[in-house]
Amino acid sequence: MQVRSTYRFARISAFKAREVTREIQGLPAEDALDLLRFVPKKAATLVRKTLASAVANAENNNNLSLSNLVIQQAVVGEGPTFKRFQPKARGSAGPIRKRTSHIRIVLTDEIEIKRREKTGAKKGKKPASAKAAKPAKKTARPSAQAPTAETPNAESNK
Repeated sequence: MQVRSTYRFARISAFKAREVTREIQGLPAEDALDLLRFVPKKAATLVRKTLASAVANAENNNNLSLSNLVIQQAVVGEGPTFKRFQPKARGSAGPIRKRTSHIRIVLTDEIEIKRREKTGAKKGKKPASAKAAKPAKKTARPSAQAPTAETPNAESNK
């Protein structure tokens, strides 16, 4: 069963909102809500509200469980553009376009849930003996050292 929710006339450009929706497409709804809570973008809060509305529609209208829902589509389309003008020099005016967008999220329970693996679980810690086995790095370069008595420049400096 598919459940959808639409946020129309969102006051953000579609280009900026698409960046967030690409991240959550195909994720389980629970994971997407958690992810959007920590994304530091204005679009993340708008998409999170739309996703929460879609989840509420699924639970209340269709008796579906949140744990079975997967984001099938997260689409951002362009809405109407408000046209304003900014006064410029010598009595002219410059256009300002205030863009809007429509955010549509479609949830389904027909797709199998695939959770992403955590990146920290794959990497193992190196043992302490591996760190001690590495040779110490030299701190000074030979060219940076002061001239010695063996070099011809040292004799001319005297």
